[in-house]
Amino acid sequence: MPRSIWKGSISFGLVQIPVALYAAEEPNELHFTQLDRRNMTPIRYERVNRETGEPVSWDDIIRGYPYEKGEYVVMSDEDLRRANVEATQTVDILDFVDASEIDPMYYEKPYYLAPASPNSKKKSSVTAYVLLREALRKTGKVGIAKVVIRTREHIAAVRPHGRALVLNLMRFAHELRSDEELALPEMDIEGKGLGKRELEMAERLVAEMATEWKPEKYKDEYRDDVMKLIEKKVKSGQTTTPAEPEEEADHRRDTGTVDLIALLKKSLGQKGAKLANVANDDKRADDAGSKVRKAATPKRKGSGSRRAA
Repeated sequence: MPRSIWKGSISFGLVQIPVALYAAEEPNELHFTQLDRRNMTPIRYERVNRETGEPVSWDDIIRGYPYEKGEYVVMSDEDLRRANVEATQTVDILDFVDASEIDPMYYEKPYYLAPASPNSKKKSSVTAYVLLREALRKTGKVGIAKVVIRTREHIAAVRPHGRALVLNLMRFAHELRSDEELALPEMDIEGKGLGKRELEMAERLVAEMATEWKPEKYKDEYRDDVMKLIEKKVKSGQTTTPAEPEEEADHRRDTGTVDLIALLKKSLGQKGAKLANVANDDKRADDAGSKVRKAATPKRKGSGSRRAA
């Protein structure tokens, strides 16, 4: 079983549900080591005392808040917990809102919430967990809560996900920039040179490309390409750089200078061409089969005179 990040409780009304917090994501990032290009030796960073220049071990490092220049207030883990014990141990649900009302831009990071003691003889905590999960599922609501994780208070959404409750950390409203600073086109499409025909073709292209959401279908292809290049370098002796591939033509188009109708037609044509190719292959196969059957069938012309002879 994975190790929990945090243990506390979900609070809504007078109900308290003991839970543990677990990571719900597993980043698969590439990690590189910084090297000195002169001798390919890894670079090491040291924690040093700014005054003496001597190295400092982790055991001697404490947390301080600079309240004035050169003056600090020391804050231990216990101090941070004591500042608001309830906040550091509780997912405090403040409101319930429709899930559809939340703009996805507010979502930041998911965590799993699981009963703190699922195998305990005390079944009431598990029952309360299931009660909240099913109530949210049936009403289509999510709980908007506040929670403190790693010295910072977050706003979060508590929502059902299969058998689990998920805690989605969210951004506060003031953390999102307004798009008013950007030079964006107005919502009035008629004044932007778009005609009914362009819009209909765009909608048709969207409809033809529409499919079911299958997250496993999408892969980090760039990471795979980087790993292939790394493996290629290793096989070639690590220090030898393989010849760079020929530059490919830039297929990006400036839609501001290209005929939208032409682009949409070409896009629709590429989509339809795949279906047409399949149909043509089937037709050719049918034609070929028909020719074979004709060749195998004996000619009957004049057969009556031969039988009379």
